[in-house]
Amino acid sequence: MGETTKTEKAPKKSFFNGVKTEFKKISWPDKQTLTKQTVAVVCISVVVGLIITFIDTIIQFGIKFLAM
Repeated sequence: MGETTKTEKAPKKSFFNGVKTEFKKISWPDKQTLTKQTVAVVCISVVVGLIITFIDTIIQFGIKFLAM
């Protein structure tokens, strides 16, 4: 069998120190990119909402037609 060596754990740091360190590693988008992506998300959300509304209206009409 292989030998195992006991290694010491790294000293625990504060949770918030870890978060601060990770935030420094993030590459934040510039203002222009952020604006373009935000506009794209809002537009796509509106389009998907309209599609769902249209499909829901068609289904409701079909159910009412069949229930007559």
